Amino acid sequence: MGHDQVAVLDGGWSGWLAASYPVTEVVSVAKPRPFVPQIQPDWVVDMETVKSCKDQAGVALVDSREGERYRGEREPIDPIAGHIPGAINYPWQDVTDAQGYFRSIAEQQQRWAALESTQEILVYCGSGVTACVNLLSLKAVGIHTGKLYAGSWSDWCSYLT
Repeated sequence: MGHDQVAVLDGGWSGWLAASYPVTEVVSVAKPRPFVPQIQPDWVVDMETVKSCKDQAGVALVDSREGERYRGEREPIDPIAGHIPGAINYPWQDVTDAQGYFRSIAEQQQRWAALESTQEILVYCGSGVTACVNLLSLKAVGIHTGKLYAGSWSDWCSYLT
């Protein structure tokens, strides 16, 4: 929606607790404020765009799911296992360490080094949610060519029957 005042809790809730930050059981009362969406249509792509671009030079198609799902060994959600032809696997879980903390910028840069000069990176997962972790990682290291295929594998495989 283009909201630019956002933050990500590094380490998540367990990280917050481990750092002994304050917690409360008091429920806060939200203060309504106007919000005007700033839709960013150039941040997302649809299936037709993926089909027409995925095999072009300068375009990388990134599957963000764990390796087992990418390889088609396990599929807990969709009726068909596998990945979009031509996709490369960068599991979203590799953006953080075992405790859920964002890996260092140097580690993130190393992770994406092979795609650094790619003109466009189309990122997907199972349903368009966890791919956003990879998009956050790309942005953090200064790679701003990533776009989300929001329909992801769930959309793609629904046409394979």
